Amino acid sequence: MYRNKKEKLYVKELMDRPLISYPAYYHVSRSMLNNDYLHSAIIALHSMDFHYYKAAESYEKIFETFASGAFAIYKELYIVGYFGDKMMYLEANGWHAMPANRDIFNLEHWLV
Repeated sequence: MYRNKKEKLYVKELMDRPLISYPAYYHVSRSMLNNDYLHSAIIALHSMDFHYYKAAESYEKIFETFASGAFAIYKELYIVGYFGDKMMYLEANGWHAMPANRDIFNLEHWLV
């Protein structure tokens, strides 16, 4: 079975002095490697500069963000995208399915 080759996207390639240094890189697909929306979300997360983001007013706003191709930030810890009808969060070793626990339904945890 053919598997997409993952590339390392280093945070240092996007910004000089990240405030948050872990993870130092993310494994992403080649198409995500050049995704400007993902780059801006990574920069916001690692600089803790969320002035372009605001708290989600409703669940519809979160899904509007996904529909526009952008990424939401969850609990100021994770970048979240929507792929194949699944919400996925980004960690160093790639995208993982978002666990549906009680916290995910708290709008205070979402930035769009």
